[in-house]
Amino acid sequence: MKMLTVKQVAKISGVSVRALHHYDEIGLLKPASTGRNGYRYYGRDELLRLQQILLHRELDIPLGDIRAILDDPRFDQLEALRLQRDKLAAEAKRYAQLVRTIDRTIADLNGESAMRNAELYKGISAEKQAEYEAWLVKKYGGDMPRHIETSKRKYESLSQAEKDQLNTDLKELETAWADAMRNGVPADSTALDPLLGRFRDWVSAMWNRPCPPDAFAGLADLHLSHPDFVSRYEALGEGFSEYHAEAMKAYARRLAA
Repeated sequence: MKMLTVKQVAKISGVSVRALHHYDEIGLLKPASTGRNGYRYYGRDELLRLQQILLHRELDIPLGDIRAILDDPRFDQLEALRLQRDKLAAEAKRYAQLVRTIDRTIADLNGESAMRNAELYKGISAEKQAEYEAWLVKKYGGDMPRHIETSKRKYESLSQAEKDQLNTDLKELETAWADAMRNGVPADSTALDPLLGRFRDWVSAMWNRPCPPDAFAGLADLHLSHPDFVSRYEALGEGFSEYHAEAMKAYARRLAA
């Protein structure tokens, strides 16, 4: 690749020329070469090292430690990138949680809590849930179009009263589940088995087929990874999305034992 001057590197990286000069002075990022005119020139290797410097800085690692890490003969750039991705993904999840917490606080201060409660279960209808679950059935084997169609036919065959009852049942179940969390019941406690059994029956009814333990545990992962579900569960109580998933997985393990 074409060698870049310090100004060009500064432009594409967002790092100031002064900082690049400092990195050179302390041995953190040496240019590939220096011209007779004193200009520093950087190649691909230097750009990749600069990326590592910036990624480590994002993780609040001091410059001196970064130099030691990058200069270690055992340093594996690809493995480092994988680890950094995992850390940043965890941070992204934490920031997303903070945003949801702020949104809930703003809604509360604006006097919108009553409206939020009234709309709590309308955002995720039983029909929409059936479509999510059909995706999960596909993941665990089977034909996606057939399962989606089965779920839709099941839902459409219900009367409006039956549809309302499904949503009411789910609301009562999850409210009791969130209350258990607030009362300090551990997520893996057998005291939750009656609630979890009812929820598993509810899922089976929506799928129109049995929900085996492995699929029930997989459903927990889906609920925890999908922002719609996380948002709804966090509205029931801070930390409930994690508690909800942990309880499902623990119950699935007991069923499979």
